[in-house]
Amino acid sequence: MTDNPLGPPPWLNAPPVDPYPFEDTHDLRTGPDLHPSLLALLPYVGEWRGRGKGGFPTIEDFDYAQEIRISHDGRPFLHYESRAWILDEDSKPVRPAMREVGWLRPVLEDGRATDEVEALLTNPTGVMELYLGRVSGTQLEMATDAVVRTSTAKEVTAGHRLYGIVEGALLYAQEMAAVGHGLSPHLSARLVRVGG
Repeated sequence: MTDNPLGPPPWLNAPPVDPYPFEDTHDLRTGPDLHPSLLALLPYVGEWRGRGKGGFPTIEDFDYAQEIRISHDGRPFLHYESRAWILDEDSKPVRPAMREVGWLRPVLEDGRATDEVEALLTNPTGVMELYLGRVSGTQLEMATDAVVRTSTAKEVTAGHRLYGIVEGALLYAQEMAAVGHGLSPHLSARLVRVGG
């Protein structure tokens, strides 16, 4: 066995690293300035909480609660994180439901934001979706350009989402094509701003 001619890697004896030094915020009053290309998406930045109704042709309707956090770190994209939980008929939590993380990015042309938006969303059930859409005023509408699934994921083939800020609340409706069914209503909710 011969010694490595390149020597030990430079990080081998380096000192410990401090925690991540840059701030990610959902509150426009603190942290880095919002990147100018995100101005059309500014109304969505914040922490949101509320309730919704779900269903699909293959499952029974259900009630759920949800938290969504949309934050930024000064660069030209937004970080999106959502977690939901099932509610019983008395609005009590039953069990955790869907989690989703991703990024929303404005499409730039000559360094300036257009009204087009790209969204990359993934969830722990093995489904990753690439959405393309447009922002118009306080409305964002997106449809899938691609859906990628692991071999064990449910067969999801397409999606459509419509978001809007209405009287200060975040409302959305989501359609899904899956398990042999075309685009069908799946989720809709009204969330109020609780942070930011």
